[in-house]
Amino acid sequence: MTTSPAKNTVRPEPRTGLIVFAWLWVGIPLAYGVYELVLKAAQLFTG
Repeated sequence: MTTSPAKNTVRPEPRTGLIVFAWLWVGIPLAYGVYELVLKAAQLFTG
């Protein structure tokens, strides 16, 4: 007697809002840090 594994046909709901929030939570400070880095590097090399 063979038993086939039950197929999981239930898909979890996408958490688009949570994913967007998480990317913004990390991305905004990262972008600000890169911006500040470019400004400081420009000051360093231009005097």
